[in-house]
Amino acid sequence: MFGGGKVKLDKDLIDRLKRVSDTAGYATVEEFITHILEKELSQFEDSESDEDIKNKLKGLGYIS
Repeated sequence: MFGGGKVKLDKDLIDRLKRVSDTAGYATVEEFITHILEKELSQFEDSESDEDIKNKLKGLGYIS
C-alpha cells in the first residue's frame, strides 16, 4: 500500500473508507485515499514558508 510504505489505520476507518470509495466509484481504497491526500496537500503547496504552512494547518484545526 502506498508505494511500498505502510500506513496503519483503524479498522473502523478502513471500513468507512471502503464504503465511501465504493459508493464514489473508485477502483480501490488506495486510489480514493490518494485522491483525498492530494486534494488536501494542494492547499499547502503554494505556501511560501514553513510558518505559512503551520498557520494554514492551525486555521483548519489540524494543529493547535
